[in-house]
Amino acid sequence: MNADLMEKIVSLCKRRGFIFQSSEIYGGLESTWDYGPLGVELKRNVKEAWWRSVVYERDDMEGIDAAILMHPSVWMASGHVESFADLLVDCRGCKKRFRLDQLIPTQKSPGREPRPLDQGAPQEKKCPECGGALTEPRRFNLMFKTSVGSVEEQGSAIYLRPETAQGIFVNFDNVLTTSRRKLPFGIAQAGKAFRNEITTGNFTFRSREFEQMEIEYFVKPGADEEWHKKWIDERLNWYLRFGLREEHLRLRPHGKDEIAHYAKACTDIEYLFPMGWSELEGIANRTDFDLKQHSRLSGKDLSYFDEEAKERFVPYVIEPSGGVDRAVLAFLIDSYREEIVKQEKRVVLGLHKALAPVKAAILPLLKNRGEIVAMCKTITAELSRLFKVKYDDTASIGRLYRRQDEIGTPFCITVDVDSLSDRKATVRDRDTMQQDRVSVDKLKEYLTEKMIG
Repeated sequence: MNADLMEKIVSLCKRRGFIFQSSEIYGGLESTWDYGPLGVELKRNVKEAWWRSVVYERDDMEGIDAAILMHPSVWMASGHVESFADLLVDCRGCKKRFRLDQLIPTQKSPGREPRPLDQGAPQEKKCPECGGALTEPRRFNLMFKTSVGSVEEQGSAIYLRPETAQGIFVNFDNVLTTSRRKLPFGIAQAGKAFRNEITTGNFTFRSREFEQMEIEYFVKPGADEEWHKKWIDERLNWYLRFGLREEHLRLRPHGKDEIAHYAKACTDIEYLFPMGWSELEGIANRTDFDLKQHSRLSGKDLSYFDEEAKERFVPYVIEPSGGVDRAVLAFLIDSYREEIVKQEKRVVLGLHKALAPVKAAILPLLKNRGEIVAMCKTITAELSRLFKVKYDDTASIGRLYRRQDEIGTPFCITVDVDSLSDRKATVRDRDTMQQDRVSVDKLKEYLTEKMIG
């Protein structure tokens, strides 16, 4: 993949209003990002496409939205308080800080899951920046800590959640009881998570505030391996369905030296980002670890009674867990292309129609003709009831087309002088640049059919 592609994506995101540096007017805050007018639509569409696929299109899934702030005991049970940490070393010379597992490649990290602390000393290693001596490794917890109470000194210590999964586990019995579900079934959630990462970067790929799309799928022990494979296939096909190219995706099973201590197996869906193959989503077989831990610490029985088999057991859990921000970045990168059309460069975001921030742009051929502008405004008002559309008359028609191509708008609808008499508009397709003449009163049906198709 083109090495300078990331620079082009970052530039496009800033120029067109997809993603901005957070607190930019104050110099910015490292590795935090604001989604602009187009970015928030793209991100929302990615989450809605995921939700529709895993909740609406399935008959074995429920959704929840758990709180970000949770009882501190949740993180004790999950292992985050004890072992959700990195070992860090400081350079005695330049004073820069590094993660130990990045200096000793043989000590692999299983993502950011709770795990026993890595062992090993960096004495044989030198600072990669200046060659100076390194300090002994020190433990650094990745959770953001805050307090609840009117007086900070007297408040109770709690944490911003580092993952959304635990909110699902502690609600397992609530969802099971109220939805009257039988195994196998799943619970889906999309929401914010926070990790005090030391190593960030590569634009929005790794940041301290991010969103996750997670499923906890509860199955009978013994059926877990079959369901693990099913969910790997299901999630890989989802990325293909919404436009990521097959040659840019691969499956990577975790090795024994990197798998989380509670997991039976884990496979990552990796995407070929400009900086190389990196995790897009992980699908883990978490066994019965989480429900047993919460049962033990809370005293609440989180087992399941199978009425047909007349047996009680703690379900195993299959967890597909993906990052919203990483998915957005992957869709942006994979859809970006440059073409030469009539001896001019044409930049296109070939986003899947369901993900495109703006579905159609309504453009007057002559903005100084009041009748044409009025017809455009009427079309805009009608279509906005179904789609995110935009009226634009701020440039020539050629420049307006190029602007919409660059932000991924699938269709441009142009109203001209002939439209006043024949009541038809010209609809231009982003990808083929072919144009259809469509009756104004049929535009809703035309676009609906194209979007679904």
